[in-house]
Amino acid sequence: MYFNLSFLATALLVCISPAMSATVIAFAGADCTGAQSGPGTGGPGACLTQGGGSARSWSYSGVTNQIQFFQSGGKNDNCMGTPFTTRGAGSGCVTAPDGFNIESARLT
Repeated sequence: MYFNLSFLATALLVCISPAMSATVIAFAGADCTGAQSGPGTGGPGACLTQGGGSARSWSYSGVTNQIQFFQSGGKNDNCMGTPFTTRGAGSGCVTAPDGFNIESARLT
């Protein structure tokens, strides 16, 4: 009986894990237009990047709690510093402030 419960719990976690993963895609233009790069995926606590690059806007989907976006440059790289915007659960598109790009996003 113990084996069956352990197996069931493990199988349930494996099935749920992909559903707890968010996806981001970077776009060269504002409002998620233009050339794309990505996707990047991760779960709560992950810092998502585009391999050291940056882009004008990012789409996001599958966010279960919150996603914080960081502009490119210096103290804000790799989810450090202060995010320029935070969005709730779900999906959408974020464009960086004028004169900046998005470099990373942290899932909370």
